[in-house]
Amino acid sequence: MITTVVGLALGYGAIVGLAFAFQDQLLFQPSSRLLATPDDAGMEYDTVRLNTTNPSSRIGSDGQTLHGWWIPAIDVSRETSPGVPGEKTLLFLHGNAGNISGRLESVQQFHRLGLNVLIVDYRGYGQSTGTPSEEGLYTDAATCWRHLTETRGIAAEDIVVFGRSMGGGPATWLATQHRPGALILESVFTNVPDVGAHHYSFLPVRAMATNQFDNEARVAEIDAPKLHIHSRDDRVVPFALGRQVYEAAAEPKQFLEIEGGHNDGFLVSEDAYLRTIEDFLSQHMPHS
Repeated sequence: MITTVVGLALGYGAIVGLAFAFQDQLLFQPSSRLLATPDDAGMEYDTVRLNTTNPSSRIGSDGQTLHGWWIPAIDVSRETSPGVPGEKTLLFLHGNAGNISGRLESVQQFHRLGLNVLIVDYRGYGQSTGTPSEEGLYTDAATCWRHLTETRGIAAEDIVVFGRSMGGGPATWLATQHRPGALILESVFTNVPDVGAHHYSFLPVRAMATNQFDNEARVAEIDAPKLHIHSRDDRVVPFALGRQVYEAAAEPKQFLEIEGGHNDGFLVSEDAYLRTIEDFLSQHMPHS
């Protein structure tokens, strides 16, 4: 009996040790291969490469190079693709798996809404250098913000920060450092330990977690208008966690409940999804 108990304890300890050692790999799941480009989806674009040097950030500089795409809005009334300051521009901060080439359907949706889109791979994803980490992703978000506001000269009030799933972490962090015109949080979680505890209830996740991405704690500090989007069908990030983030958020805020899974809700509920985003931006960023 004692031998059995000791064996089970040792086995459980080994599982806990492995989970602790490989937690970054469980959270960050990058792919280096680009499956497509915006051109394949019928959108003109420019490739951008951003150096993660940001002396004004408390996170500091670590010299990585981020790869991404700038997809300018098309003004059909003028038959041009200006992408100039004064137009609404969306900074797309993606989730934990793959790379930017897997987000082209979303980029197309925002493009149809008349938004410029900047989508950049975090360090260690796609063609970006480095290794992903929570602090590193905050530096990457700050680098994107600096590119939009300083290099492209876009006013902060004309920028929509969009964070999907894990991307909500750098999105909420960025919105506490700078006030964007609006913040959209889709399928986001309260924090990493809460998600981990949901999926791995047999492990002491809260004691083990080295990554936090604490959206729930940050949203109360953000006074920019916020649109929260989540589906009850989400099996990756439970609806209750997304709703909890919304409840903790400061006004002004809005909640859209959609249908579909974690990775396709924006397509399953496309009509309501796009209509709500368009109305939200028209209400809170009418002069952009």
